[in-house]
Amino acid sequence: MKEIVEIRWHGRGGQGAKTAALMLADVAFLTGKHVQGFPEYGPERMGAPITAYNRISPNHEIRVHSNIYNPDFVAVVDETLLETVDVTAGLKPEGAIIINTSRSKEEIRKELRGYTGRIYTIDARRISMSALGKYFPNMPMLAAVVKVSGVLDESIFLEEMEISFKKKFASKPEMIEGNKRALEMALEEVQ
Repeated sequence: MKEIVEIRWHGRGGQGAKTAALMLADVAFLTGKHVQGFPEYGPERMGAPITAYNRISPNHEIRVHSNIYNPDFVAVVDETLLETVDVTAGLKPEGAIIINTSRSKEEIRKELRGYTGRIYTIDARRISMSALGKYFPNMPMLAAVVKVSGVLDESIFLEEMEISFKKKFASKPEMIEGNKRALEMALEEVQ
């Protein structure tokens, strides 16, 4: 793992991009890494574009406190943002973008403003509907980011997420298995 891995999330209010970034920071912290996870606040409202960020380092304290302008990885939770937001702005050539879509990489590449780097896709809608019966794209996207970026060992990630789910969904235990399944499916299916 690099000295510091930087991840930028693009989503819409209510889709859980902020929650996914914060959960990634929590789990990485629990495994002994130095972390940051934070949203960029603006006029937040349901459906409005939002940005969230992660910095993760295995050995070094993170001293920079700014938005991420040159990420190693970009996660796009809502593919409609490709039409209006330059999601690849500053993305490092050796980095990668992970997009929630059912379309092929070839179709998506046309919308990425000349980006020539690695593209990964995940159908978070299908996974979420299958595992949870509702559309919550953030957990499949979180697992896809972990898989593509390699910031966490997958088995440790799943163990720590299960612990987190047991706390978060203490009053809704039926949500635990569905969220675990969404993570597992995403780890298998990201392309």
